[in-house]
Amino acid sequence: MKREENKKMGPLDWINGFGVRPGYYMVDGATAIPGGVCFTVHSKSAYSCELLLYHRKESEPYAVIPFPKNYKIGYVYSMIVFGLDVEEFEYAYRLDGPYCPEKGLLFDRSHILLDPYAKAVTGQSVWGKQISKNGYRARVVRDDFDWGTEASPKIPMEELVIYEMHVRGFTKMAEDVTAPGTFEGIRQKIPYLKDLGINAVELMPIFEFDELSENRVVDGKKMLNYWGYNTVSFFAPNTSYASAVEYNREGTEFKQLVKSLHEQGIEVILDVVFNHTAEGNEDGLFISFKGFDNNIYYMLRPDGSYYNFSGCGNTLNCNHPVVQRMITDCLRYWVTEYRVDGFRFDLASILGRNEDGSPMENPPLLRALAQDPILGDTKLIAEAWDAGGLYQVGNFPAFRRWSEWNGRYRDDMREYLKGGVWSASEAALRLIGSPDIYDPAVRGYNASVNFLTCHDGFTLYDLYSYNEKHNEANGWDNTDGANDNRSWNCGVEGPTEDPEVLRLRYRMIRNACAVLMTSRGTPMFLAGDEFCNTQYGNNNPYCQDNEVSWLNWKLLEEHQDIYQFFRHLIHFRKRHVAVYGKCKKALCGFPEISLHGEQAWNPSYDSGSGVVAAMMAGYDERRGKDDIVYIAVNAYWETVNITLPELPGDLQWAVEVNTGVEGHEIHEVPVRLESEQICIGARSVMILVAE
Repeated sequence: MKREENKKMGPLDWINGFGVRPGYYMVDGATAIPGGVCFTVHSKSAYSCELLLYHRKESEPYAVIPFPKNYKIGYVYSMIVFGLDVEEFEYAYRLDGPYCPEKGLLFDRSHILLDPYAKAVTGQSVWGKQISKNGYRARVVRDDFDWGTEASPKIPMEELVIYEMHVRGFTKMAEDVTAPGTFEGIRQKIPYLKDLGINAVELMPIFEFDELSENRVVDGKKMLNYWGYNTVSFFAPNTSYASAVEYNREGTEFKQLVKSLHEQGIEVILDVVFNHTAEGNEDGLFISFKGFDNNIYYMLRPDGSYYNFSGCGNTLNCNHPVVQRMITDCLRYWVTEYRVDGFRFDLASILGRNEDGSPMENPPLLRALAQDPILGDTKLIAEAWDAGGLYQVGNFPAFRRWSEWNGRYRDDMREYLKGGVWSASEAALRLIGSPDIYDPAVRGYNASVNFLTCHDGFTLYDLYSYNEKHNEANGWDNTDGANDNRSWNCGVEGPTEDPEVLRLRYRMIRNACAVLMTSRGTPMFLAGDEFCNTQYGNNNPYCQDNEVSWLNWKLLEEHQDIYQFFRHLIHFRKRHVAVYGKCKKALCGFPEISLHGEQAWNPSYDSGSGVVAAMMAGYDERRGKDDIVYIAVNAYWETVNITLPELPGDLQWAVEVNTGVEGHEIHEVPVRLESEQICIGARSVMILVAE
């Protein structure tokens, strides 16, 4: 409808002193229009629906407006209320309907319900402060942010270097920002990110969540749901991540962050949680979905109890058409209104389960997202497993569109790098893009997101400082968190001043970085790994809102050499098209990827040393010549002699990186070799280029 026609609209009815008329049934949520606000919600089983209007922070509504029966079409209630100033009220709903728990129907008119499409949520705007006794309510958001000429960098998936971070933890201890622990704090750290060289940040959950859901005290410390994997509202940003109150302009600070990152060529990927909500199981809260259509939004057993494939009490019924539409609408909203570049889907295998919990061969939700036109150039990354035992790495229903967190890369490469030479053959495949899992002819090299560390597990420093997890501070007697860490403490458990142990640990960290940045696929690493950040052996600090989880920026000065190593390898990767795999066939005739061992062209791992080597070659159009890179990894505890492939013409091998030479690991000007016979040190990595 044209704006001129909107202005002519007026009330058709009067209810409790408010002029109203039927609204826009196709537009869910609350939308400001000239002269009023349109409110649209839907419920299949409700008998009636009431709109509640509140003054800010007031416990009782100043107005209750029932939706007239003739304002309901199908299952949709829609009403325009005139004379409302969006900055002067908050709103919620109250529904009446059948109460029959064994059928999954939980209508109760005493529950005040949050709009499932709420764009801003009130009640918990200050981090860690108890939610208002008034519960969650919604605000109408004014969309007047000026994006200017901002445009997404649109970086191809294979060229990304992803940096995973927690919004609060990234800057909570940073002394050079004015708004630590917020979106603005990250924005002030963009020069650091730019210097490091990463070109994508993956933000742990920023949808509105309840950090107070833990409600425990352990050894005098308050435990919070710090990570945020318990969504309250899918369309609303977490207001406690903003440095200032943004009444009716919630999300402005995050939009400014996205805009500033894009201006520096950095994309924004959101970690999204569509597998469950904060409402929990039968003993959980009534926030929104339970009160609208519990038996539609959640997977229920025949007796009305909740399936729990998420490990968090409930499981969202993602392939029901109503829920599928909501998820699609949500992602479209974040792409169009916030200009985000991609999504990483937590426990994404749940998104492929049927309403009875069984895995589907062609899940409609995953297909719809893969083929959605608005999401057409948006990155879709699956955590291809769930808490119900469905592990789909390499078998996720990808529709030639989805990428995956490659859990096999993490496990196999960790095992090999810590000295598991018996895993050399698996590590070799991970190095060259996991073709045994992702057929390049079908999936290309965009399927695998390679990682050794992420929020869930040890940091890179802890990976080589602890043999066992140390999660006692979480209060669960060290029973939580993964036991299969494939870590190695290098001889001493935890902190040490032994110089030999420390030297070995730093070499292992460099090895991991070098291998990650030269592996085919998209590399991702955890914020702080580049300067040896530690969680003190805690591999599941989901509840630790303190120094365990916050980045200690003082370590950046202490480990400036490690930082420079990361920086060099990130920039090295971005310079070499042969590594990330977007180039034409090399003129010299070398294959695009070839595996090697102790002997060139012989990827045999029977000798016992387990040396893994790979050569990547292609024509670099930018430089007008071949790009040839050779990576050799010796996870063995003794030095090994290896033979490099003979190069054509007058080309020679030159050493760019050698982690086996302490203090001289990086060669800013590659050192040319006179022979193809070289010695690779114990537990070290060499990277060579043809010049």
